[in-house]
Amino acid sequence: MKIKSALCGLSIIALTIGCSAQVKTAQKPNILVILCDDLGYADVGFNGSPDIITPELDKLAKDGTIMTSAYVAHPFCGPSRAALMTGRYTQEIGTPYNLRDDGRVTTSGVPVNETYMSNMLQDAGYYTSAIGKWHLGDNKEFQPNNRGYDDFYGFLGGGHKYFPEKFQPYYEKQKQAGAYPINVYFTPLLHNDKEVHETEYITDAFSREAVRVIKESKKKKKPFFMYLAYNAPHVPLEAKEEDLKVFSNIKDTDRRTYAAMVYAVDRGVGEIVKALKETKQYENTLIVFMSDNGGNFDHGANNYPLKGTKGDTFEGGFRVPMFFHYPNKIAAGTHFDHPVSALDLYPTFAHLAQTNLPKGKIVNGKNIWNDLASNTSPHKDEMIYALRYREGYCDVAARKEDWKIVRMGNEPWQLFNITEDLGEHKDMAGRFPERVKEMVAETQKWTKSHIAPLWVYSQTDAELWESGKLPNYDDTFEVDKLIMSPIEYKEKTEKKK
Repeated sequence: MKIKSALCGLSIIALTIGCSAQVKTAQKPNILVILCDDLGYADVGFNGSPDIITPELDKLAKDGTIMTSAYVAHPFCGPSRAALMTGRYTQEIGTPYNLRDDGRVTTSGVPVNETYMSNMLQDAGYYTSAIGKWHLGDNKEFQPNNRGYDDFYGFLGGGHKYFPEKFQPYYEKQKQAGAYPINVYFTPLLHNDKEVHETEYITDAFSREAVRVIKESKKKKKPFFMYLAYNAPHVPLEAKEEDLKVFSNIKDTDRRTYAAMVYAVDRGVGEIVKALKETKQYENTLIVFMSDNGGNFDHGANNYPLKGTKGDTFEGGFRVPMFFHYPNKIAAGTHFDHPVSALDLYPTFAHLAQTNLPKGKIVNGKNIWNDLASNTSPHKDEMIYALRYREGYCDVAARKEDWKIVRMGNEPWQLFNITEDLGEHKDMAGRFPERVKEMVAETQKWTKSHIAPLWVYSQTDAELWESGKLPNYDDTFEVDKLIMSPIEYKEKTEKKK
């Protein structure tokens, strides 16, 4: 897949309300964030999928602006969502690990002193809702209704079974037997703090609830903010027969099921668009579509042409499909090729909601609205980072404009011109060692803002932090021993020829 830029700055200026003064005279837009879970970069039609059809998403993308260089702040589910909600890198607020979701009682969650975007928008007069997967804390103080959401329908853990006729009987049997813990993939869905008896395939249920909230929001005579977080196509791979039939041409079982799960999301998006139009809210709704991290190629995903998978700091781990759709405000049929981050959504939404950031609030992203209008880089000469703690070492990446450094495991630092080499095939570190050193030094400086994790995923992780083997930044940011000299680089490339 080769992504072509079709962005014309002048046409966007003509179509977009770009400056602050213009926005302040306009009606506040509804804001709908649609988040998929572990969706591959090439698993939607608008990003060139060869086998998965997504007609509803493709139409929105075609009528909006596709972000070709969109990044999330972490290559795993929970930390990525924490970053999205807070506008902060998770390493700076102590949330760089997934919360455990084995059903055991835990008191961990994203700190309540971090004001969510939902709190900000609620205070700005928005009716707020969260639908689907949460994964930001189970205890009462961490739950959606106490983090700025008026309405919540979904589950609190990191994943869930999809068919109620399968998960509900299992849960009841375990409950009656007094089992503890009960796997959260089988627990009842919640509407606010009440358990509900769901009857639909839960991707369809979440789409249904989104339609309900859209219709209810119309009656409230205030703008709405909806965070619709599908857990599809995250494992377990479970799909409806009618959707599987659409992809009977796909022979690989996992890929076929995965495709059907993505298709179910697409069907739901079609129903949501229909409800927006019926309630006459479509024209004044900004829709942002994205994934929480890269696709998991062990479970059916395709990140082509990117290298890597969910969890990596190669592009396939944290570069995601994304588009903005906002009729007559965002130019249609265009691509925005400059790097953007999920961290940018928080300040951008504040701008559109005509409100200020909460008092004392720190965000790591930028308001990108004017840059979308003028086709300019919102992060000119600025780094976009990703860092994941492994067992005793760190995977790290940082991108600045065309250039990206990456270190996976104990391999040497690598350098790529990421605009010309999207698949990270041609390591340029030996050719430009000084650029590597400068970018590594800047990334190491960023880590000075990091704090110790508030929780870890496993006992092994706890021991590594207690022993000082994590974060292990001294070894991580060693450059001189791990980079070829220009002479070595020349010799290596000549040997390949």
